[in-house]
Amino acid sequence: MKVTLVLGDITEQPVDAVVNAANSSLLGGGGVDGAIHRRGGPQILAECRELRVTEYPRGLPSGQAVATTAGELPARWVIHTVGPVYSPSEDRSALLASAFRESLRVADELGAQTVAFPAVSAGVYGWPIDDAARIAVATVLAAGSSVAEVRFVLFGQREYDAFEAALADVG
Repeated sequence: MKVTLVLGDITEQPVDAVVNAANSSLLGGGGVDGAIHRRGGPQILAECRELRVTEYPRGLPSGQAVATTAGELPARWVIHTVGPVYSPSEDRSALLASAFRESLRVADELGAQTVAFPAVSAGVYGWPIDDAARIAVATVLAAGSSVAEVRFVLFGQREYDAFEAALADVG
């Protein structure tokens, strides 16, 4: 699996699947979640509402993932995953790793060859970026997925630098 880093906007990535750092409601929010829903259009929200009625009436649990259409995005699918909120008093690293593993599992089920990830949980959920990057990179590389390319798309230079360091530590 090829792992690349991109400094930019995840909603502009021409990939098979874009991973959405969603909240458990699946109904949109701020940050990456809001950007994906805004740029992707109403089809994404319609499918998310249907998922809430049929499969996830209580919301998508943290560490899990589910796919919908990508609407107007230059991708085929959106894989929604819920990362954990960071807690300095409780180790939730396994849940964060699960969000990446489950997203790749869904990507494999879809037959996706290229997947773009944001820095899940490192925004409003408060996960320290260096630790989030370390967990993300290590989990993706160990996942055993058939995805050909994982692209970490980072919105800011600080995030990019953290993922670059995490990738260098693995190599």
